[in-house]
Amino acid sequence: MSPLPKQFLWGAGTSSHQVEGGTHNDWSEWEEKNAPRLARQAHKKWTQWQQEKFPEMFDEKNYISGRACDHYNRYEEDFDIAQRLGHNAHRLSLEWSRIEPKKGKFDEKELNHYKNVIAALKKRGLEPFVTLWHFTLPVWVRDIGGWENKETVDYFTRYTDTCLQSMRNVKFWITLNEPDDIYAVFSYLKGVWPPQKRNPLKTFSVIKNLIRAHKEAYKIIHKHNPSAMVGFANNVVFYEASKDCFINKALAFLADYFWNCWFLNRTITYNDFLGCNYYHHNVVNYGFNKNEDVKTSDIGWEISPRGIYYTLKNLKKYDLPIYITENGLADADDARRGQYIANTLMQVRRAIEDGVDVRGYFHWSLLDNFEWDKGFWPRFGLVEIDYKTMKRTVRKSAEGYKTIIENASAR
Repeated sequence: MSPLPKQFLWGAGTSSHQVEGGTHNDWSEWEEKNAPRLARQAHKKWTQWQQEKFPEMFDEKNYISGRACDHYNRYEEDFDIAQRLGHNAHRLSLEWSRIEPKKGKFDEKELNHYKNVIAALKKRGLEPFVTLWHFTLPVWVRDIGGWENKETVDYFTRYTDTCLQSMRNVKFWITLNEPDDIYAVFSYLKGVWPPQKRNPLKTFSVIKNLIRAHKEAYKIIHKHNPSAMVGFANNVVFYEASKDCFINKALAFLADYFWNCWFLNRTITYNDFLGCNYYHHNVVNYGFNKNEDVKTSDIGWEISPRGIYYTLKNLKKYDLPIYITENGLADADDARRGQYIANTLMQVRRAIEDGVDVRGYFHWSLLDNFEWDKGFWPRFGLVEIDYKTMKRTVRKSAEGYKTIIENASAR
């Protein structure tokens, strides 16, 4: 790759519940209740080759986050690995349920823990990108209705204020991770994630509250740190009309508007940058998901690096800096990850050459992690985790990513 902008940020991401271990929140309680069902349903949900390759999907323990990667205790070891791999930035999330385990009772020990985590990143020359909310809620917030209850916006604002009082030295903040297109859809429209309320009306109510939450958090962050850069992580899909016809183009346009732009358009003046999570290419041919699926990841997602170019080009109209806050694939054998990263970054460079202001790339993820309702069997990490011993093993693709960073940063 030819050199990218001098200040380009390179890194990987994690989220608290998926890697820290020892959390107690709405998700951890949901896991305990639903693990037997998820293990049973794996027989119907996944294909024969997936079942044969990942028999752990039939084990109830697969769906219990437990100690996860024990990152809560091993973060310095993990950041040493990131530093050795040439990263100069890292995306992480704070766990609201740790910081405010009971309503109005903030845990100074946990706030200090996250201050130490951020200090450990800075000591190693890694710029922190801190996410305030990555899907999980304290149990007491769940019990008042979670994001269905407009009071949750006020509590989230107070939580944000408390975090900023302790962490004013953080420059980059992500308020919410995939709030509407993933969280609201999977939790309230499809009803497969907690709280499993399949209700379109509640879906829009939840999105409305999440929009308010982002705006209020944006204001709070800038009150404490006027020079902060604030955004949210948006899961963006490349919708491609397969045939040059009005119906396909109209369907692709509408899908792009409602999935990619709805939340963004309603918060655009409350963003200093755009966070882009890219995983999916969706071919529209008199319907959706008409992909040929020639190459797929371990969880059946089509591998389509070229889609990120069109995704970034579509975001150019907002005239804001863009950080790719997530991009990766489940690949336990590490057979396709290295080439996928290289091909994706070639498309990113292409977008930059076409005038798109892309300033950073965070691979998902640094570590193998707990992949929500799928559990531990999907392997997204640059670093392999042995969940029995917690041994960390750097994958070959991570070394390839390091080489790309070194070559692209050369002047």
